[in-house]
Amino acid sequence: MSREGNSPADGALYLVATPIGNLEDMTIRALNTLKECDVIYAEDTRRTRILLDKFEIHKKLESYHIFNEHGKASLIIGRVLAGEKAALVTDAGMPCIADPGFLLVREAVKAGIEPVIVPGVSSLTFTVAASALPSDRFAFYGFLPVKSGRRSAAIKEIASEGKSVVIFESPYRVAKLLKELASVMGEDTLCAVVREATKVHEEVLRGTLGEVIEQTKERNWKGECIVMVGPSSGADGLENTFLNGEEEE
Repeated sequence: MSREGNSPADGALYLVATPIGNLEDMTIRALNTLKECDVIYAEDTRRTRILLDKFEIHKKLESYHIFNEHGKASLIIGRVLAGEKAALVTDAGMPCIADPGFLLVREAVKAGIEPVIVPGVSSLTFTVAASALPSDRFAFYGFLPVKSGRRSAAIKEIASEGKSVVIFESPYRVAKLLKELASVMGEDTLCAVVREATKVHEEVLRGTLGEVIEQTKERNWKGECIVMVGPSSGADGLENTFLNGEEEE
């Protein structure tokens, strides 16, 4: 569906991407959208206020997060149906991508509202581009389960993917995750760890799982971390093809 042809008086629901670190990554379209909204819903109003103050955007700001989204979704939809323009932003990146938003979008579509997506920088696409791993196909697993049984099952599933996989992880569990992946996929499996993307201490580590584990064995991981692994080292030799800069016909 398209919103073209709607009058300016029509209500609208916007999902707006925000910077994952560097505030200068905010797009012109995103800024203009937030300036035109009647209300902005934010995962963390304190963090969003910093962003709005930087760009001198003075709009009503209300909370929307995983603990209140069931109650707030119907409220937001009601406001949009009444003719208001509402935007949803999360702490960083794109709503719905390992962030609140799915429930609101689902209920909005049920109510006949077509959400307007205002895309921008994403730690997911940053990692895929920076990894130097095959990216013609990749899978996104978000945050893995913490409980051992479900976590083990997820890692085995990742190992069977046959393509690159992106995983979000807490800095407190990055070292554990690398070892878990290596034990199932093999230490020769290529990987990349992205830390603090677009921020002052941005860092990208590349190598095999074994190499990265060895290089970081004394490290106390800090900041936002994302791990990307190539296909398992036993998966059709794809990692060797990639290293040689060749592709099979």
